[in-house]
Amino acid sequence: MELASCEKSIEYVFNNKQLLNEALTHTSYAYENRVKSNERLEYLGDSILEFIISQYLYKNYNKLSEGEMTKVRANVVCEDSLYEIAKKHNFSDFLNLGNSEKHSQNSKKAIMADSVEAVIAAIYLDSNLDNAEKFILDNLAETIEIASKNVGMKDYKTVLQERLQINGEVKITYNVIKEEGPDHDKNFIVEVSCDGKVLATGKGKNKKHAEMEAAKIALENL
Repeated sequence: MELASCEKSIEYVFNNKQLLNEALTHTSYAYENRVKSNERLEYLGDSILEFIISQYLYKNYNKLSEGEMTKVRANVVCEDSLYEIAKKHNFSDFLNLGNSEKHSQNSKKAIMADSVEAVIAAIYLDSNLDNAEKFILDNLAETIEIASKNVGMKDYKTVLQERLQINGEVKITYNVIKEEGPDHDKNFIVEVSCDGKVLATGKGKNKKHAEMEAAKIALENL
């Protein structure tokens, strides 16, 4: 597919198109075709990403301690969240992969996550840190918000378990009963049950948050 489609999706038009192409070139393709891979860009992008997230947390989450900010950053700057960005922008349609990787699914997630870091570096080198920051926060601000709530959230699941098992062992289960919205903006509805009896339902942007919300509501209802 044309790289212009990728530029449209990420909302940044490159002055140097080769930088974007390099950012989307995996080592397998580079080796087979004797061109530059995205490894060096990925290295730079990783550092830029950590800095921007750290700065954003420092400026916008005054109530989080150093340890909590570190946990939030770790939850945000991870393969899973970067893979979601790659999926959102259909990077798989633009990636240059060698024959050894085209038919392999084992490393696809890591390759797509790495390409996001490479694109971040490419945007920075093509323009400035502000544009790289815009791309990062446009795609991760909501993830940061969710992670910040989770890190500061009381472990309602543990409290609920302790309350329910005060008189002996019981079986507590959490089941996703519904998923709402598109892949890049899902809401999960989770039901918590004790020995088969439904106690409450919770809603969240990820399963963990929804489970915590269900446990919190169940505690309020006890």
